[in-house]
Amino acid sequence: MLDTVTIGHQLAERFGESAFHQQITADGMPTFWVERGMIRDVLAFLKADATPRYRMLFDITAIDERPREHRQGQPAADFTVVYHLLSLFPVAEFRLKVALFDDDLNAPTITGIWPNANWYEREVWDMFGIVFDGHPNLRRIMMPPTWQGHPLRKDHAARATEFEPLHLDPKRQDLEEDALQFKPEDWGMKRESEDADFMFLNMGPNHPSVHGVFRIVLQLDGEEIMGAVPDIGYHHRGAEKMAERQTWHTYIPYTDRIDYLGGVMNELPYVMNLERVLGIEVPERVKVTRVMLCEFFRITSHLMFFGTYVQDIGAMSPIFWMFSDRQKAYDVIEAICGFRMHPAYFRIGGLTMDLPKGWDRKVKEFVDWFPPRLAEYKKAMSRNKMLVARSRHIGAYSQDEAIDWGITGAGLRATGVDFDLRKARPYSGYENFDFEIPTGTNGDCQDRLDVRIEEMFQSCRIIEQCMKNMPAGDYKADHPMTTPPVKERTMQDIETLIAHFLTVSWGPVIPAMESACMVEGTKGLNSYYSISDKSSTSYRTRIRTPSFAHLQQIPLISQGGLVADLVAIIGSIDFVMADVDR
Repeated sequence: MLDTVTIGHQLAERFGESAFHQQITADGMPTFWVERGMIRDVLAFLKADATPRYRMLFDITAIDERPREHRQGQPAADFTVVYHLLSLFPVAEFRLKVALFDDDLNAPTITGIWPNANWYEREVWDMFGIVFDGHPNLRRIMMPPTWQGHPLRKDHAARATEFEPLHLDPKRQDLEEDALQFKPEDWGMKRESEDADFMFLNMGPNHPSVHGVFRIVLQLDGEEIMGAVPDIGYHHRGAEKMAERQTWHTYIPYTDRIDYLGGVMNELPYVMNLERVLGIEVPERVKVTRVMLCEFFRITSHLMFFGTYVQDIGAMSPIFWMFSDRQKAYDVIEAICGFRMHPAYFRIGGLTMDLPKGWDRKVKEFVDWFPPRLAEYKKAMSRNKMLVARSRHIGAYSQDEAIDWGITGAGLRATGVDFDLRKARPYSGYENFDFEIPTGTNGDCQDRLDVRIEEMFQSCRIIEQCMKNMPAGDYKADHPMTTPPVKERTMQDIETLIAHFLTVSWGPVIPAMESACMVEGTKGLNSYYSISDKSSTSYRTRIRTPSFAHLQQIPLISQGGLVADLVAIIGSIDFVMADVDR
């Protein structure tokens, strides 16, 4: 983590010491409050002139501060807008905050500094009602256009039972249908040019090539794409709102449902974040087991991508082979975790249970069997002339464009940027493993495919090292805040049995704090930003997912291409809508 004093001196020299108020946070990330009128100038300085340069806008979110009780050392505010910035080389994060009040919920847009601020600002307006002055199209993004209220405000209902029963009479049905009509003028699009009439085509939200309930409206001149408007929110389930009414412990299964192909990799940043806050040092056996299972899920996710991408291009058989291979991996995952896609296997302080007898035999069978099979797939499919013709130089973007749009994971490495958080800032013991970072050169569909194929080979290397070097020891830390504590120790006396019951039912009471933690997920950088108001439940949980940022770039990289090219571009991004909408 970058020294807070260093960046604080840079800001003071440029803007004056009185311009900032420093906040100490549990994660140690440099965190400063700044006046609303200065936010654009400060962010522009951090992006272009600071050392290091925070070139990526990682996230924008907000906090409803009104009922919060423990805000020691923070300026008064009814709402707070939070900007999370990231430097890749070296890895450094920065958090900037702006205080707002109920009678003036306005902030300047920063879409002129980072293009990916567009969706983040729309989401903050949608969820909190904060207006970003100068935004090119500030409108609902997650909720339906007719929705009343802003769901992440504390006074908004959290459960369906708190709403009136839905009555979809003919008048309301007409209203809802009219709201979903696409009006090109609302998006700055023209219906015609001097020499052509444009056609507007709906792809989705129910179409096999858009990989989920995802809608794209295309502006077409014949087959050529002149413009595109991605439309999300059809899969929004309020995962961040749910975190406010679940205990820290009982929320773990909900994390599995975010990137539902990532399994335990969703759980890892959540539990590591809380472990850091509570001062829990997990045993080495836990760290290695977590790494092994994360890499298994990286393989199953990438296999799904590989099969569906080749299918989108036009080949039918490979998807069946990929699903068959995924079942082999899921057999190992199920044998260890007890579940397949949504294992809820990680706990605050460790694991649900220890590795079962014979786990190493099943893992060895997989790592011996899978790499030769993957090599055959690579030879037969990724170098197929038709696939190469449909992928090479399609949907390409540069390194600078990728960083400006918040692209991470394989999509960033496909441009030649060798950034992988497992190497750049190792966590859970990744520094002890020998593996390479595959990269591309053109940042196109072909490179995104090739990078993910090579990552599966590297995941097998990591899994094999886990199998051969699995430490002995406990599967859970000997710490009073682990959830739940080791069951064998609860049968000794009534006090420990009561303690077990309480920690299972309520979970730990987390001290008042703010902390964020990120990992290299299956699709890019995934982060949990947790805020506690000294309670057994979260005051605010922000889930920063890679897919939300990735879909924003579709209009840029699809313009000038054909509809068939867009199908390849969508498949090459590798997203799931639960990861986008949450």
